[in-house]
Amino acid sequence: MDLQHIGLIGYGEVGKTFALGLLPQPGVAGVGAWDLKFTQPGTRDAELVHATQHGVTAHASAQALCTASDLVISAVTASHTLEVAQQAAAHLRRGTVFLDLNSASPGTKQHAAALIEARGAHYVEAGVMTSVPPYGIRVPMLLGGGKAAALAAVLQGWGMDATPVSEQLGVASAIKMCRSVMIKGLEALVIESYATARQYGVEAHVLPTLAETFPSIDWEKQGSYFFSRVVQHGQRRSEEMHEAARTVREAGVEPLMASAVAHKQASVAAMARKGVFAGLPKDAPWQDYADRLLAHIAAPGKDQGAL
Repeated sequence: MDLQHIGLIGYGEVGKTFALGLLPQPGVAGVGAWDLKFTQPGTRDAELVHATQHGVTAHASAQALCTASDLVISAVTASHTLEVAQQAAAHLRRGTVFLDLNSASPGTKQHAAALIEARGAHYVEAGVMTSVPPYGIRVPMLLGGGKAAALAAVLQGWGMDATPVSEQLGVASAIKMCRSVMIKGLEALVIESYATARQYGVEAHVLPTLAETFPSIDWEKQGSYFFSRVVQHGQRRSEEMHEAARTVREAGVEPLMASAVAHKQASVAAMARKGVFAGLPKDAPWQDYADRLLAHIAAPGKDQGAL
């Protein structure tokens, strides 16, 4: 595979991380990006300045990016997975590789693949197996599709942790989504359990019992991390969990837990948008997040079932 020109659809946290990480890699002639934020008055200037300062070409449209790229990486929120594939399919050149990083169900990925491959391009799904920021472009990824092994070899040459798992589309996403039910579910459980314990004043009794049962986990530190990540990225996580619920449903299982987790993540995201957690640093203790949450739902006129 000769992939010299890379284009990213989505210039958020993940898109920026991949753009900056791929620019200096051997054989990469240039990295471009396209994001709706490039056209919106409230975000346009800051995003374009960021791209320019870091040597990333900010394209004027998805069409411009697709026609200029040998490898197109889709890094948007889960709910836009199929929409982006539909938009890109209309403009991809034959032989272009389309790498879908988004957290979506096997069925969604298979539908997206059909659109891309009908244009003579190559669709590869990726299951990104943990949070990107601590790892950068070296975040562990599982790849699936007919070109998964060939693309993995290229990505590995750029120092990436990409492992092909199947030529069958949907396998990598199934692995990712089943993991998400557990990881995002644990986040939601911690927020609900810790906030409730805080309200009753019993957290000093509850957390030691968790440590006794699961001694390898620092429950204070983990609790703070979970609160922080959901407050920052709850909407994205909620969309991912709706796709996880879709994955469970596609398997013929009723997604009671995955759907509930999606609702919990969305409720915290809604509070964050209202400024409930404004001013809290990312490394704030979980108690500070819980206190803000409890104060919000206890305020007059608030839905007491919001948590």
